[in-house]
Amino acid sequence: MGVSLESTASGPTVRFEGRVLFLTEDPELIRRQLAGEDLDWDSSIELRDDISTDEITPVWVCYHYDEKLGEYPYVGLECRGERPIGQNDVKNGGFVACVSGKRRGKGSSREASPFAELNAGIRIVIAENIERIYRENCQNLGLFTSTDFGLIERIRSGAAIPLAEFTEGSDPITKEIVERGGLFAYNEARERGEVSPPTPATAPDRPLTVAERILASRWIADLAKGELGVPAVKPGDTGFVRTDVRFSHEYVTPMAAGLYGQYTPDAEIRDKDSVLLFRDHLGMLDLVISEERKAAGLLDLAGGLAKRQKKFSEEQGLRLHGDLKDRKGSEGICHSIVYGQYAMPGQVIVGSDSHTPHSGALGTVAFGVGSTAIASAWVTQDVRISVPETVKVEISGRKPENVTAKDIVLEVLRRPFVKEGGAVAKILEWTGPAVAALPVDERATLTNMSAEIGAFTGICNADENTVEFLVGRRGMDRAEAERLCEGLRSDPGAEYAHVIDVDASKLRPIVAVPGDPGRGVFVDELEGPVEIDIVYIGSCTGAKRDDMDMYARVFGPAAAAGQRIPETVTCYIQMGSLDVEEYCRGQGYLEAFQAVGAQLLAPGCGACINAGPGVSTSPEQVTISSINRNFPGRSGPGKVYLASPYTVAASALAGRIVAWDSGGR
Repeated sequence: MGVSLESTASGPTVRFEGRVLFLTEDPELIRRQLAGEDLDWDSSIELRDDISTDEITPVWVCYHYDEKLGEYPYVGLECRGERPIGQNDVKNGGFVACVSGKRRGKGSSREASPFAELNAGIRIVIAENIERIYRENCQNLGLFTSTDFGLIERIRSGAAIPLAEFTEGSDPITKEIVERGGLFAYNEARERGEVSPPTPATAPDRPLTVAERILASRWIADLAKGELGVPAVKPGDTGFVRTDVRFSHEYVTPMAAGLYGQYTPDAEIRDKDSVLLFRDHLGMLDLVISEERKAAGLLDLAGGLAKRQKKFSEEQGLRLHGDLKDRKGSEGICHSIVYGQYAMPGQVIVGSDSHTPHSGALGTVAFGVGSTAIASAWVTQDVRISVPETVKVEISGRKPENVTAKDIVLEVLRRPFVKEGGAVAKILEWTGPAVAALPVDERATLTNMSAEIGAFTGICNADENTVEFLVGRRGMDRAEAERLCEGLRSDPGAEYAHVIDVDASKLRPIVAVPGDPGRGVFVDELEGPVEIDIVYIGSCTGAKRDDMDMYARVFGPAAAAGQRIPETVTCYIQMGSLDVEEYCRGQGYLEAFQAVGAQLLAPGCGACINAGPGVSTSPEQVTISSINRNFPGRSGPGKVYLASPYTVAASALAGRIVAWDSGGR
């Protein structure tokens, strides 16, 4: 069972041996396949769309970071309210291929997902379209991907398939990575001089988007000489760019550390000051993990991730933003800290998390990568890239006072162009008069949730608001801040693959109903009153300083009037970092939050990834939250609605989902 490569006169071929698993909407069809039945492919079969990495490998599965993951692929897959796949089902089924519908691999950048599939015997995944980070993770590991459903019968028949079919249309670097069986093999060939990236031949006077300008400035023009910068790049140009910041958290560092160990013995991490590690995801897991999972040893496994990361940081002399010593919690969420303390306009930043684009609000090209790419970047300090097309998101008009960046991004998420995958793997440039009016914290909500749109990254032009952020938050000299921001905006005449127009003046508060961030509806169009049980205020998206200003704007007057959150509702507030917590303390917000009955948590991740207070414990529970994702099982078994800070806070006080009435404050 598996895959074999063969050399022929017409070129290399690949032959697959094993069964084909169709991930269908009908759970009974899946169970029949697991029991041994092979389905005849028929385009009328309703395949599951929008399969997230949370469903391929749920949070608790990722406490493993080795071949043990092969026992668990798809155990979180939800089909019509059922989860038909259990431990070892895929591994024991003899499957070599897995087929699904649109937008496979959306969500988290966790490389544990394709790694689990690979170790369960899957050697090729086929889907209508495949999310960028997930696809790259597959390629880096040597797992084949395709959008050609015609391969299904050829795989079943054991036909020899030309390897070129898996690289057709790919950039030269991706082609080499696929042919050589993964990123590490390619990098070793690059170091030996056997392969070299092509040099962009883009006309130097080409008008550039802001992202293209940054990528051109960080492009490795000559690897041997260490020369940086080319005059211009365009979509499709392929090469490597020098990174300014590389970061990972405890979910990913252990796997990346293991992969790093596969390099030659003399491999060293370059420029260690620009490598950051974070303990932010699982510090509060023990407060919510079930007794059943404790008994299965999962809490110990999760704790082992942090221990392995700490050991690696000590061995390598790397900066670790870790646990708090005085209470349960952490220094903060990786994205919050990178954005608040490290990211600078004009940089290239890579992180082991799909929400790395958070820092794009500052005029950086920041994007998520998998464990293999992070391990590779530790050694090379660069990362491969094929310049994506850019989609302009033009936000015009003056937004109503109770409409926020969260409402804007939820509106974009429900647009047909996005829902059909039109923005997948593209750069989103958030621009227009309404964006120019937003503070940088609010822009970070737009760039952060570009991940939910499936984009390569999100970015904003640097402007006077960016300068004010650097001066006010970082204490930077104004002249230096202006110098950093100078020229970091798109040229007139820059090319865009598509333009999404949004008139902010016509928006009203929006919530994404349970199941997917793209299921947005106006609050006033919800069917009937939606009573809530849990309110979770936090996450990288919803726990910045400006977010806290919004919560306080709702909770402050309520506290002064003696109003409290109903006893039927449990409300948690978790800041994004110690810096945000200190800001709230200085503003007097903490007292107001407590006065209305909210429970304050130390900074860090938590309920957003089913690993802290604020998770649901039963399917009947309803949560409203400021987080960025509401995929099935993401924050417990209950129903999660996503909303803006204003809507979340107003709903907490009302005990049901309502919009904040800014005129009634």
